[in-house]
Amino acid sequence: MTLCDIGNTHLHFYQEGRVWACAPQNLATHQEALQGEVFYISVNPHATNALLELCPSATNLAPKMQLQSKYEGLGVDRVAACLGLLGKSGVVVDAGSAITVDMMENGVHLGGVILPGFEAYRHAFKHISPALDVPLNLRVNVEALPNATTDALGYGALQSVLLTLKHLVGERKVYFTGGDGKFLANFFSNGIYDGLLVFNGMRATLGA
Repeated sequence: MTLCDIGNTHLHFYQEGRVWACAPQNLATHQEALQGEVFYISVNPHATNALLELCPSATNLAPKMQLQSKYEGLGVDRVAACLGLLGKSGVVVDAGSAITVDMMENGVHLGGVILPGFEAYRHAFKHISPALDVPLNLRVNVEALPNATTDALGYGALQSVLLTLKHLVGERKVYFTGGDGKFLANFFSNGIYDGLLVFNGMRATLGA
């Protein structure tokens, strides 16, 4: 059995403990690994079509996922990550193209917020002015006032995320996943990084 989490830029796969990712245009190189049952969730219709062309029997797991929530329009990737807590309480932070923050209490979703991912910050700055088309220094010292543009941009992006998270998290346990999840987890003494959180939610839905 293979699980596939189709995100905005990549398809992420899980198969018997092995995890890998690929871009939609490179999907054909993984055809051999997709011979058995394939279950997927997706936020990217184009990449979904690429998967179904290669593996037409793949099953969309989204209709089977159930999360108690009043939130309208909650993305299936966020649902899966929240289900990945397996009933525990805490805050789920999925730090990818966007940074989503979801509050869970005893298996119930209380609500959440969405922030731009760090790459989105970089693109936004670039569109403001060519002078801001420089890398973000996310290793900037947030205890000191920046004196260079790359530090100033990094400080602005990083602190806008950290201050929002710290306000929402408080003393709760916070579970990070996604490409920048491990980096952000370092700023929280009560932070836990779990790169399999979405897949755990998918497996729980399947009873695996």
